Amino acid sequence: MHYPQSLQPKLALKTIMESLSVNYPFADKSYEFDKLKNLKAACFVSLHIDKNGDKQLRGCIGTLSPVTDSLFDEICDNARSAAFHDPRFLPLQKNELENLTISVDVLAPFEHIESKKQLDPKIYGVIVQNGTRRGVLLPDLDGVDDVDTQISIACRKAGISSDEEITLYRFKVVRYY
Repeated sequence: MHYPQSLQPKLALKTIMESLSVNYPFADKSYEFDKLKNLKAACFVSLHIDKNGDKQLRGCIGTLSPVTDSLFDEICDNARSAAFHDPRFLPLQKNELENLTISVDVLAPFEHIESKKQLDPKIYGVIVQNGTRRGVLLPDLDGVDDVDTQISIACRKAGISSDEEITLYRFKVVRYY
């Protein structure tokens, strides 16, 4: 099992393991997580499964603005959602824990931008919006090397075609492994 180095993915792993009724075998003290109860921020929890050296997405759920009272609760809720309620995947099973890698992206507030020239896919995540449809793509993802690819993927996720007008937003993250 891949043991996370940072507090945020440790909490996500602990939450997922407890949801699967698996004992969390690591010696973290629960009070270490308390500092996350005093912070308020949005986050995404991403799960990857290592299949013969190839890390494949297994779940990714998050929020663009905080919806709970603390980062602690935000991580726990998004970890459970990524593991068990991501509509792209079946619920995570106990036997997948062995090859699971978790990252947690803590988001800075997003900002409206006027032009795609204000984006850099390695630095900024993007939000595209048309009416009530909205697509999100985190920054610094494998295979997303240019702004047009980043916007195209976010639009596809939102069901926005390339000929429709979009409003752009960007945000930065701190990614924890």
